[in-house]
Order: sequence, then C-alpha cells, then structure tokens
Amino acid sequence: MATPPISELNDRTRTIFKVVVESYLESGAPVGSRTLSKIGGLNLSPASIRNVMQDLEEAGLLASPHTSAGRLPTESGLRLFVDGMMQAAAPTAEERRAIESQIAGSGPIENALAAATAALSGLSACAGVVMVPKREAVLKQFSFARLSAGQALAIMVGADGSVENRLVEISSAVSDSALVEAGNYISARLSGLTLSEALLRLDAEIRGQKAALDQASADLVRNGLAMWSLDANERPVLIVRGQSNLLDETAAADLDRVRQLLDELENKEEIARLIDSAREAQATRIFIGSENNLFSLSGSSVIAAPYRDAGGQIVGVVGVIGPTRLNYARIVPMVDFTAQALSRLMK
Repeated sequence: MATPPISELNDRTRTIFKVVVESYLESGAPVGSRTLSKIGGLNLSPASIRNVMQDLEEAGLLASPHTSAGRLPTESGLRLFVDGMMQAAAPTAEERRAIESQIAGSGPIENALAAATAALSGLSACAGVVMVPKREAVLKQFSFARLSAGQALAIMVGADGSVENRLVEISSAVSDSALVEAGNYISARLSGLTLSEALLRLDAEIRGQKAALDQASADLVRNGLAMWSLDANERPVLIVRGQSNLLDETAAADLDRVRQLLDELENKEEIARLIDSAREAQATRIFIGSENNLFSLSGSSVIAAPYRDAGGQIVGVVGVIGPTRLNYARIVPMVDFTAQALSRLMK
C-alpha cells in the first residue's frame, strides 16, 4: 500500500498522528487512545481517537504490535513524519561547543575526525561514524635507519606533524651512507609534495640526470615512497565510535535487535558504502529501517551529512547509527552542524 502524502490527512488525523509519533519517539512504547485522550488540546473521546488510529493503521502509517498495546509508527509513518511534520531544533550552545572543542584540539585530521565522531556519538547516544577523506600525506622530512643487513626503518614526518614508521627491505649491499643520502634527498628535494607527486618528481629528475643519487640510493628512495603510496590506498576509510551507547537502559527490552545492530556495525566495508552514498544527496540524508539493506534486520536508522574541503568538494561523510526511535528533530541538525564544523576544519 502506498503511503498517503501528508496533504491527504485532515487536521484531526494529522494532529493525532503527530502526537503518536512524538510520544513514541520519547518513550519507545506504543501509544494508546486513552493516553492520547488525556493530552490537552485534542478534545476527543478515546473512541474517536481509536477510529482515527484505525484509519492511520489501514493507511500503513501506524501499527499495533499487540492486540491492546496501543500503536506505534511504521517505518513509512516515520518517513512521513520526518519529511513533512518534524520541527528541527538547532543544537544548543553547549552542544555546539562540545563538538567544536573536540575538533579544535585534535592535531592531525584523522584524530580530529575521530574526536568529532566520538563527541557526536556521546551527544546523540548513538554510534558515530565518519568517512575519512582519501588524501595523501604531504612530505616534510624523511629518514632511514638500518635495523639489520637486509632491513631498515623508514621514518616519515608529514606536513601536519604526523610521524609514521615502516619497515623496508633493503639489499645487504646498501651502505649506511646511502641510507643517509636517500633520506636527505627526500627531505631537501621532495618536501612539500604528496607521495605521488614526489614519485613523479623523482622519476623526472632521474630521467633528466638531475638527481644527485647513486643507483642504490635512487632505488631506496623510489621503493620507500612507493611503499607508502600503496599503504595510503589501503588505509581504513571509516571510523566508528560509541557502539556502547547502543546498550542503554532500553536495550534489555530488545536485546536481539541490539545484538543484530552490533553485528552489522562490524561490517565496516558495507557501512562505508552506505555512508558514502550520502555524498549524492549533497545534504543531510536519513535512512530509516529497511530503506537500507544493511540495517534492515536490526531496524536501525542512519543520519549522515557530507563535509567539504576548501574548494567546496565533498571529501567525506559524518553521521550516526541507532534505533529507528531516534530524536530526529534534535539529531538531524546536530549531524548537520558537525559536518559544517568539519568543513571549516578542512579549509
């Protein structure tokens, strides 16, 4: 059955539907007609309210989990509410400060993304997720230190202050002076370039015989840079924080769903694909329950928003994952604000 548009609901039906959804999102419990009749402003008898709720159930907007347990919104009902009736509440000054303070003092971009995700997770009581931009490190300094006859430690310092180490296999014929020469060459000639740019520069200088390197040092530089470039392509593209928030006081009543959701959160590749699809929307996107295949079994919702670099290009997505019973009016603007804060960080 097709879900009716909000314009087809009369005022009384729309009011009752809105109250049912808001009451359910607040309490997590089905809402009965007697409860609704006690809410000021409706001025309707329980019998009249039951008739309206029956109509809403037949329209596919409400469902009754048990014979006399009241009703709760279906996924279609939640979608209608979110798209046509929800009144979003901007993040409070305290919430904005909590997000911005975590981002501001976090050092390298990956740390800032993890901190922003953790802050968003804590404020929303959901699991927080963020897509990490696929970007290459910019070289600042590089050095090699021999560990054994056939192995050296490559040490790269990035322009953002990050320091990374990798083991490099070397020929036993490579001298200590060649290691020093290779590190000095990278630091002096290739500083300020990305890894791929550095490799192109190196090859151009070798072809033009401008590289003041012997063959052993040139091979060492090329192999070290190539190893790091390959490693960058295999870095994790998704950070997940706050899974423990899903185990709140309401989880005991729905342990099977929570276990299913926690299992689904282990599938990082599929989550990354789902979150990345929010790029297409250019703005905050909401997936409710079975609207996405990944979380259809647990009946969970995803709220995600893209963030941009200095050129205005979308480089990643940040969001939350939690039960369909979310405070959408509060969390949607919070996710949007976090995306805006990350966009400012990227400039």
